[in-house]
Amino acid sequence: MDTLSILQQVRSGALSPEEAALHLRAQPFEDLGYAKIDHHRALRQGVGEVIYGQSKTPEQIIGIAQRLIAAGSTNILITRLSPEQGAAVCAGVEARYDPVSRIAVAAPRPLALRGNVVVATGGTSDMPVAEEAALTAETLGSHVTRLYDVGVAGLHRLLSHVEDLMRARVVIAAAGMEGALASVIGGLVDCPVIAVPTSVGYGASFHGVAALLSMLNSCASGVSVVNIDNGFGAGFLAHRINTMGGIEE
Repeated sequence: MDTLSILQQVRSGALSPEEAALHLRAQPFEDLGYAKIDHHRALRQGVGEVIYGQSKTPEQIIGIAQRLIAAGSTNILITRLSPEQGAAVCAGVEARYDPVSRIAVAAPRPLALRGNVVVATGGTSDMPVAEEAALTAETLGSHVTRLYDVGVAGLHRLLSHVEDLMRARVVIAAAGMEGALASVIGGLVDCPVIAVPTSVGYGASFHGVAALLSMLNSCASGVSVVNIDNGFGAGFLAHRINTMGGIEE
């Protein structure tokens, strides 16, 4: 039960102040021993706690998810899950798992998607990172348009989607190799561009470092850069930008 719901129930008389105090004792965090669950995250930031799945056991992930669900959370993002972890989590809690993005969503519920985030990739090999970004933004409530395999090696592929880019409130550009896609898109649109360097490429790409440096040195204005392969960070930031101010559906 979240804080606003508790206060509303006290006002309506459905909950006594003493009962409300018992509910609030578990806040702002709940200590499970192996994790301290931040139940006030949504109150402070507008988005509930996200579970980083890598290096956690399925039992730990399920335990955290169960407590978040018990507190009233829905559409809980669980990132960086292997297929084996994903299967175990889906067996332990209500969840759906996407093997491309390695994201599971626990207690999934329909959302009214708002605005328009465009996620573009240089190549098909960048899709896992791009899907992590796209599913993150969608799960948080943003409408997402996907433009995959539109890299600069065949610029006409990107230019055929100029109208999609122009309608975006924010664009995520995920690319490896030399990472030129972000600069090209940055020169076409009037909205923020979030560049995501990916660890795709041959030896001299240095597992994404070459793309990272290219994106950091972009000559296009309005381009910001997240860390290598950080699709989640890009999707989260894109959602925040997308939902700032008034939104035309």
